[in-house]
Amino acid sequence: MKKTLALVFAILLLAVSLVGCGGAGGEKTTIHLLNWGEYLEPTLIDQFQKENPDIIVKFTNTTSNEEMYTVCATEGTEIDIVVPSDYLVERFINEDLLAELDLNNIPNFKYVEEVSKTRTFDPESKYSIPYMMGTVGIVYNKTLVDEPVDSWDILWDEKYSGQILMYDSIRDSMMVALAKLGYDINSTNPEEIAKAGELLMQQKPLVYAYLTDEIRTSMIGGSVALAVDYSGAAVGAIQENSDLDYVVPKEGSNVWVDNLVVLKSSKNKEAAERFINFLCDPEVSKKNSEYIGYTTPNAEAMKMIDPELLENPAYPISSDVIDRCEYYKDLGDDLSLYNDVWMKLRTAG
Repeated sequence: MKKTLALVFAILLLAVSLVGCGGAGGEKTTIHLLNWGEYLEPTLIDQFQKENPDIIVKFTNTTSNEEMYTVCATEGTEIDIVVPSDYLVERFINEDLLAELDLNNIPNFKYVEEVSKTRTFDPESKYSIPYMMGTVGIVYNKTLVDEPVDSWDILWDEKYSGQILMYDSIRDSMMVALAKLGYDINSTNPEEIAKAGELLMQQKPLVYAYLTDEIRTSMIGGSVALAVDYSGAAVGAIQENSDLDYVVPKEGSNVWVDNLVVLKSSKNKEAAERFINFLCDPEVSKKNSEYIGYTTPNAEAMKMIDPELLENPAYPISSDVIDRCEYYKDLGDDLSLYNDVWMKLRTAG
């Protein structure tokens, strides 16, 4: 009887230990993803977890690159994977916050490799993998604008006074002014930055509002004629209102790539790389891109994208657009020059 009880007790202990380790399959690894809102197709995490039952993915939302940086630079953060924009990747690299990726764990990298090589901040993909890409341009209502839209100049046309929306972002609005003046959109020249600020100040009486996500709603509703916005947001707006169109002006603009990176502090690097590899799968990337509305850098996924989406003027990014656009660079301390100009603009009566 004692031997029998001891055996039963041993079996119970084993069962309890297996439950504590996530079941017979062994202990589960939890990876924490810090990503933008509405920037991942909702069913993909469940799909990944079914295909990888030993990994749990927890999603945390962020609203800006600045907030993302603060979370990631905080000692003791549990975040493993982050989706930063190009210039933030550069800052992360400069501050030694990123882990070097093992591309052997990301075989699907081959599908995004060509786009990866164009990224001036990490052309060898040592620290980052392209996730989604897009441009900054002008969304306009063809029933309210009676001329060709091909230049930033139209945003200073007085006949559209009160019908112009500017993006409430230092880098994006300053980029528009710098490009219109023919300057480098990453300029650190104080005189050029001051002139760009003066140009935005001249434009301010024509601007109805400085907005972000609300731009899409306003354009769909047909209440304004012109707006500066991201290509992915423009895709959604055009799908809702066929009177809308999108253009990247001839003077050039910002082309950007949001990226998948793993923090150096991550204790689950291999599991994180498996999730990145999953997101680079062509079928997954296609599904994700069609939901988000931003262009996938995945060459194989692009072959499968819904033809209707490919016909949307804001979705495909042609080589000639890329040729006249630039990535944003990390401005370091020189960003204060932009901040000073922006504060004067936003506080001016």
